[in-house]
Amino acid sequence: MNKTLQVLYDEHAVIVNAIDTARNTGSLIDKDNSFYEKIIRGLIRFFRLYADQYHHHKEEIILFPDMASRNEILGSGVIHEMFQNHEDFREMIRNIELNLDQKKYHDAQKQLNQYTEALLDHIAVENDELFLSAETLFNDKELEQIGFRFSDCDRELGDQKKQELVDFADSLRKELLLGE
Repeated sequence: MNKTLQVLYDEHAVIVNAIDTARNTGSLIDKDNSFYEKIIRGLIRFFRLYADQYHHHKEEIILFPDMASRNEILGSGVIHEMFQNHEDFREMIRNIELNLDQKKYHDAQKQLNQYTEALLDHIAVENDELFLSAETLFNDKELEQIGFRFSDCDRELGDQKKQELVDFADSLRKELLLGE
C-alpha cells in the first residue's frame, strides 16, 4: 500500500468509527433527548471539520483534479460522482442540524442514517476503486508529491486540530457507550 494513499484510508477508518457512533444514537431519542442532541451536534462538528475540511478537501483540491487530468473518463465519471457526493453530504448535514434545531429528533436520526449509509457507500467506492486507480495512474514519485501536498493541507488546517478531532470522535463514542 502506498504511503500517500494510506493517509486517505486511515482517515476513512476514523470516519467509519464516527459513523458507527452515529448509528448507535437513535435509542437515546425520547429517553434522553438532551444527551442525544449533544452527541449529534458533536458528530455534526466532527463530520464538518474532519470528514469535510480535512479529508474531502484533500480529495477535491489535490487527488481528484490530478486524477481527472490523467484520465478524462474517470474525471467525467466516478470522480464527478464523488464531487457530487461531497456536496450532497454537506446538504445532508445542514438538514440534520435543521431538524435538531427544531427538536425533530426522529427526523434528524432518519437523515443521519441516510447520511451515514451514503457515506459508507462513498467510502467503499473510493477504497475499492478510486484509490486503486490512483496507484495505476501515478508512479511512486508522483504519489509522493501528492503526499507532500496532503501534508501541506493538514499543516495549513492544523495538524494538532486534526488529531483533536480524532480524539473528540473517540470521546463521543465512549460517552455514548457510558451514557446508555
